[in-house]
Amino acid sequence: MNGPELLDYEIVDVFAPRAFAGNPLAVVLDADALSTEQCQALANEFHLSETSFLSAPTEPGADYKVRIFTPYAELPFAGHPSVGAAHTLVRAGRLPAGTLRQECGAGVLDVVVDGDGATLSGGTPTLQDGPAAEELARAMGLTAGDVTGVPVEVAGCGLPFAYLSVRPDAVDRAVPDPAALRAFSVGEGVSVLSWDAATATAYARVFAADLSWGEDPATGSAALGTGVWLVETGLLAADGTSSYTVRQGEAMGRPSVLECTVTAAADRAVAATVRGAVVPVASGRIRVRR
Repeated sequence: MNGPELLDYEIVDVFAPRAFAGNPLAVVLDADALSTEQCQALANEFHLSETSFLSAPTEPGADYKVRIFTPYAELPFAGHPSVGAAHTLVRAGRLPAGTLRQECGAGVLDVVVDGDGATLSGGTPTLQDGPAAEELARAMGLTAGDVTGVPVEVAGCGLPFAYLSVRPDAVDRAVPDPAALRAFSVGEGVSVLSWDAATATAYARVFAADLSWGEDPATGSAALGTGVWLVETGLLAADGTSSYTVRQGEAMGRPSVLECTVTAAADRAVAATVRGAVVPVASGRIRVRR
C-alpha cells in the first residue's frame, strides 16, 4: 500500500491476442486489509466484468489468495480473473514463473504462468441435464431450426454454464430474452456455440443467466465447462486428453482465444485446463473507501 488510502492496481487484457482484445480485468494488489464491502465498492468503481483482489494465502500450500468480484457480487471462481491475476504477480516480480497455487472460493487450484500468459486448471467437473435445446434456443432469440440436435447440458469446472449447440450462422443472431431465460436453470449463464470438429474449435458467445453482466468477451470458466460438455455429448474422446480451442468476443469487437484441454476417463471428464495470453494495458493507484 502506498499510503493509508491508496492501493496499486493494473488493468490487463486476458485471453487476448493483442491489446484491447480479450476480456479486461482490474487486478488490485496488497488487498489483505480490504473488507468485502470495500472490495465490492472498488469493483463497482472499475466497472469491468470482474476485478481480482490479491492478498497473502490462508490455506496450506497456497502461494496467494484471490477474491473475485463483479460490479454486483463476489464469485468463488472465474477463469479470466485467475489467469490475469497469476500472470500479473509473476510479471510484477512478486512470484516466480511456473506452477502457482491459487487460493480462491473454489479451493486451491494450480495456475501455470509462462512468458506471455497462464494456464488454469479448473475445479472438479460437474454435470447435470439442461433444458430442451429448442426451448432454450427460443429464450436466446433463436429458433428450433437453429439447433443441431446435440443435447443441452449444464457443465462446469468451478462455475456451471448451459451449452446450446447451434449452426454456425446462428451464433451471432442470438439475442437473449431476460424474462424467458429466467425460467430455466442454466447455472451462471448460457454459452451459445457452434462446434467445428475438423479444427476442434468452438465459436461461442456467453451470456449471463440474469443478464447482470450481459455478454462476456472471454469466459475462462465457460471454456473449461465446454470440455466437460464436449466429452459428455461425444464430440471429444471419452478417454485420454483432448485439445480444443474456444473463440469468443468477436461479435463484441474484442476477439479472444482460449486454448483448452479436457481429460476424460470412462466417458466422463475428470479434469480440464484453459490457457490464454495476458496483455497489460494500464496501471495506477486507487483510493480505498473508508
